[in-house]
Amino acid sequence: MWLHADIQSVPDIVRHYARTTPGKTALIEGKRKLSFSELDTLTNRIARVVTRHGAGPGAVVGFFGKNSIPFFEVLMGAGKAGCTLLPLNWRLATAELIPIVNDAQPTLVFVDKEFTAVMEAVRDGAAMPFRIVVFDSAAPGDSGLTAWCGDAPATDPGMPEDPRSIALLMYTSGTTGQAKGVEISHQGLNYMRLCEHFEPVFQWRADDVLLMVMPNFHLLGAALPVQSMYNGSTVSILPALDPGKLLGLVQTDRPTILVLAPVVIQMMLDHPAAKDTDFSSVRLTMYAGSPINAQLLKRAMVEMKCQFMQFYGATESSGAITILRPEQHDLNREDKLKSCGTPLPLIDLKVVNAAGDELPDGEIGEFLVRSPSLFAAYRNQPEATAAVLKRGWYRTGDAGYRDTDGLLYIVDRVKDMIISGGENIYSAEVEQALQKHRAVAMSAVIGAPDPRWGEKVVAVVVLKKDSPATAEELMQHCRTLIAGYKVPKDIRFADALPISPAGKILKRVLRQELWAGQDRTVA
Repeated sequence: MWLHADIQSVPDIVRHYARTTPGKTALIEGKRKLSFSELDTLTNRIARVVTRHGAGPGAVVGFFGKNSIPFFEVLMGAGKAGCTLLPLNWRLATAELIPIVNDAQPTLVFVDKEFTAVMEAVRDGAAMPFRIVVFDSAAPGDSGLTAWCGDAPATDPGMPEDPRSIALLMYTSGTTGQAKGVEISHQGLNYMRLCEHFEPVFQWRADDVLLMVMPNFHLLGAALPVQSMYNGSTVSILPALDPGKLLGLVQTDRPTILVLAPVVIQMMLDHPAAKDTDFSSVRLTMYAGSPINAQLLKRAMVEMKCQFMQFYGATESSGAITILRPEQHDLNREDKLKSCGTPLPLIDLKVVNAAGDELPDGEIGEFLVRSPSLFAAYRNQPEATAAVLKRGWYRTGDAGYRDTDGLLYIVDRVKDMIISGGENIYSAEVEQALQKHRAVAMSAVIGAPDPRWGEKVVAVVVLKKDSPATAEELMQHCRTLIAGYKVPKDIRFADALPISPAGKILKRVLRQELWAGQDRTVA
């Protein structure tokens, strides 16, 4: 049944391949390469020193730095000590980090040298003390973690491991108030691997190289490299999103699998170096994190000449919920390209109304998911946990529908729905209409207060270079595609949209000015 019956926890991955393919390259970062055997030995030593510092089973160990080999060294080392890894968002301000640290209460925090001052300020403002361990991912060769381990034995500490213990503690963005710490167990991640094992699309090869682009503090960044390593493949690491450097790694490390958010695909293809980049090593591009418009998807399929697979998931699901498989990416069926596919094996999804009643095909409701890989809880927030976990089902907060072919479509986040004059308007539908205009590069649609209708539709648009368009022209364009009440009443132009590290448009930033002094939650 299981691909590897002996892998029951995240660090078991390294243990397994250190026995079976010890010389195989596990990680590549620039000129540095680390084999599974080398990773196993160093993480044994890290685990022993972590334990010496009082971080035993159940303790939280933080990581504060960009994507790097040390991230995996700490992930596996902390896991071998029985600890939970807390990947912290290095883009957050001190004031944003302190509440997260107060909630998680880490014993140790591993900090990349460039962020030392920030983490020291966090420690000074935190309610509970913690030890800082500084490493330098930019240093040639070793980052300093080997020296930090000192004379620690290289043998596995053999700590007792409960598959139900928490492997990852990942905090949501906290845009609607207090950030929520999503507790993801070893068992949940392992069940995610089982769901993938039963899915024919996930055919990993011995020579696969996955390019890690998305940030480690986001599940899209952390979980897919772990999936790659579970299958014995190599992970090539890009420290932070940079379209030019991404294209450079495609040339030098010859990845076979890319994992990108749609906005990153667009940024990459718009980069001047893209036209000279050889994408021939790439056999599969997985994309997720936000909706993709058909025009961009078609362009990517033509220019990159590889297979594409969309997956829809959540931090709370420990990975993918549904996938749109490569064979379902039919350029002649643009309507189907909008789908997020169907659930993976062992995962159930239903569409319900506000009362919880299941809806027929074609009707929009909230997605509820039942999966063996669901998260354990929101840390220290039992009420928030109870609000989204009901009798084994997880309320995703995503609105969508199922068509008569069984394909699922995400229309919007429930919280992003605009209610104007009693009509429900889904921002994604308006954005898709705007994207079909030749001059529109990107768009974001939000609701703004309106004395007559309650809310009105407002669009913020980024135009393509040397492609002018007026607001009236774009409104008229939308009228040919969607109902009149959905057409933006106000169109504003911007040079760029605020984008999160995970590649999502930060609509809360756009709403802040429009809803200042109003009673709508800026989410």
